[in-house]
Amino acid sequence: MPRKASDVTDAELAVLQVLWEKGTTTVRDIVAILYPAGTPSDLATVQKLLKRLENKNCISRNRSTWPHEFQPAIQRDDLISRRLQTTANELCEGSILPLLTQLVQLKSVSAEDRAALREILDDLDKNPQKS
Repeated sequence: MPRKASDVTDAELAVLQVLWEKGTTTVRDIVAILYPAGTPSDLATVQKLLKRLENKNCISRNRSTWPHEFQPAIQRDDLISRRLQTTANELCEGSILPLLTQLVQLKSVSAEDRAALREILDDLDKNPQKS
């Protein structure tokens, strides 16, 4: 099945992860992190990935600086939400319960994570307009 245009590929996700960690950075800084050898083709690859992410509105570019600086325009949590909702729509008729159930059953959930989940659920019970 072909990938939807708005999906972020694994290579694009690697660039986004650098930007989430660094905040604002240049092409050369991203290349140095992802491709330590830093060949001309590595530079071209990162430039192409940045252009794709920019077209998908996942990053922004500051053209007033030289070299141009890039920063994330989408937060990690927003991308996670988008991917989970897409998966729920495609596999579970929009319901997130089967996804949550599988995640909890596949991986042991720490006491800290369980407490955080309970807090989120309690908050949703107290403030139903958030759900």
